[in-house]
Amino acid sequence: MRRLYTALFYAATPFILGRLAWRGLKLPAYRERWGERFARYAPVPGGEGMAWFHAVSVGEAEAAFPLIRAFRARHPGLPILVTCTTPTGSARIGAVLGDTVAHVYLPYDLPGVVARFLDHFRPCLGVVLETEIWPNLYRECARRGIPLAIVNGRLSEKSARGYGRIAGLVAESLAAVGWIAAQTSLDAKRYVALGADPRKVAVTGNIKFDIEFPAPLREQATALRETLFPGRPVWIAGSTHPGEEEQVLAAHAQVRSVLPDALLILAPRHPDRFQEVRTLCAKTGIPLRCRGESLPCEAGTGVFLLDSLGELRCFYGAADVAFVGGSLIPQGGHNVLEPAVAGVPVLFGPHMFNFAEIARRLEDSGGARSVADADGLAATVMDWLTDFDTRSEIGAKASAFVDGNRGAVARVVEPISALLQSRLDSGRTIDT
Repeated sequence: MRRLYTALFYAATPFILGRLAWRGLKLPAYRERWGERFARYAPVPGGEGMAWFHAVSVGEAEAAFPLIRAFRARHPGLPILVTCTTPTGSARIGAVLGDTVAHVYLPYDLPGVVARFLDHFRPCLGVVLETEIWPNLYRECARRGIPLAIVNGRLSEKSARGYGRIAGLVAESLAAVGWIAAQTSLDAKRYVALGADPRKVAVTGNIKFDIEFPAPLREQATALRETLFPGRPVWIAGSTHPGEEEQVLAAHAQVRSVLPDALLILAPRHPDRFQEVRTLCAKTGIPLRCRGESLPCEAGTGVFLLDSLGELRCFYGAADVAFVGGSLIPQGGHNVLEPAVAGVPVLFGPHMFNFAEIARRLEDSGGARSVADADGLAATVMDWLTDFDTRSEIGAKASAFVDGNRGAVARVVEPISALLQSRLDSGRTIDT
């Protein structure tokens, strides 16, 4: 089955590159660094004995940062490599970690390509965030004796069904993993059902709870608000998707009919859609200002389009109310902890299946509310924007919920350090 998978991957590669080129028409970063996707690293120094962390995109990278810091504190002399697959994730890694780590795109899962990747960086440990399972990469790591861990493991029902269609290949891949840190008991059961050794699966909680909203970031959020839209009632819709912005804008029109000075910060999930969403906003007739213009909002401005990278968390902190997108449409939702940690009351739609447990628990804590549609969104936003005491209470409960569930990073660092030590104790040289 792995041979068939590899053949299909080779056949699909031209189409994958065509998609990168297509996306590059809107976001030029997709046209750059293609060599890294084939493990060509002429300008990037390699290493011996690097600890390698893989975070697919922005969300996984944000979760990885506290873990990387804790791991570095435990192993201060060990060089670290961080990989991702998207330009937005790469930009965030560069902004937060800078040159303190090596950073490249994870190459495509083709046998010769992954061999070049491992030859170049020679990792002594691999830590993969959430749900990434790459059969050729995992097999080659096992062949070379490189210990692997899946951390913050999450398998939605949909993902589990998809992997179940290739159960033999997935089971072979999971056999190469030394330890799986699942977010919940349900995630753990799904990994075991797919073939993971139950002795190597543990429930450690979600490391995204270890997210911080430090004082400097809070001060930056306050300064942004005072500079860009002082004295306005402000709500934000973060990580929105096609078919969802229309509903958010319709809800905002209702809000403005009651609160004419209300401002919506609209933050599309994918940067290659910024122009598309800008055009959509213009069609509504609501006066628009874009972050890229670097200008304060005028009194009549109704929508502020966040057409920048890496600023969503800060703008969550600058808002009075936060709606987390991907949830009014069947996308599965996004991370509700980012606004919650800033002490902002949280709203989300009915489609939160990728974050079902966290969303349910946050709502049960009193720090969030689920809405069914655009009308429900508008009604709740109006209620909270006009009631300072209520939204302050809900925001405080949201922040307390995050604080009360911290600690997953500490539960993860020890086992992955043990995996690293097992590799060092073996004294095995890398077989190329």
